[in-house]
Amino acid sequence: MQALGNDFVVLNNLENIFEVSDLPITQMADRHFGIGFDQLLLVLHSDRVDFACRFFNADGSESEQCGNGIRCVARFIREEGLSDRSSLTIETKAGDITLNIEDFLKIEAKMSVPIFEPKKIPFIANHFQKIYQLQIDHPLSPLQITALSMGNPHAILRVDTLHQLPLAEFSKKIAPYFPEGVNLGMIEIKDRNHILLRTFERGVGETFACGSNACAAVVAGILNNWLDHEVQIELPYGNLIIQWQGENHPVLMTGPAEKVFSGQYFL
Repeated sequence: MQALGNDFVVLNNLENIFEVSDLPITQMADRHFGIGFDQLLLVLHSDRVDFACRFFNADGSESEQCGNGIRCVARFIREEGLSDRSSLTIETKAGDITLNIEDFLKIEAKMSVPIFEPKKIPFIANHFQKIYQLQIDHPLSPLQITALSMGNPHAILRVDTLHQLPLAEFSKKIAPYFPEGVNLGMIEIKDRNHILLRTFERGVGETFACGSNACAAVVAGILNNWLDHEVQIELPYGNLIIQWQGENHPVLMTGPAEKVFSGQYFL
């Protein structure tokens, strides 16, 4: 499955047919010798809500959640006949996410409430600031970023032109400030309701889209009074609509989810 070019393999493990340790995740993720994906998503049983999901990056590391992936999970559940409900709540390590399916091009995900406290992101800083000045080994140091968690850690960097700066290099240089890794997003603001975004995801690399980083980008923009409360994020293969009403409110993300193919993988 894919959502705006962010691609996934989704597996049904409701009956605990296999253990995660049985899966050769990095081999499956290899685009030459495996299936190829940014993340592997496992649909699981939940004792509290409709379903649970675990998320594994292409390098085998586990992520707390994935905004684009969770929309694909919602479509998978519907198309596989696991539920016929138009509203689903899915348990993740970052908390429960409620999804409303208008159609498969417009799936709304009610994401978590953003976290700004450095220790909870986690991010190495003495106290909360809207903009942090990070000292790095680069002529552009200090780098000005907004740090927050959407259940997973994010750094947002505003740039004048989206492709002017080395995203992968900056991701490595700011990594020491984030003990559990970071998803780095660069945003170019077209107007108060429209931005462009590039993302370097921890455990994956640069991806065509990242739902949680898109949420973080808009939150950072609203926090710094760069953006209004509803924003269109323009990505290489489509758009996301992100809404945030401010402190103590969850982030709403609306976008598509597409099935590419299904098959069998022999372990």
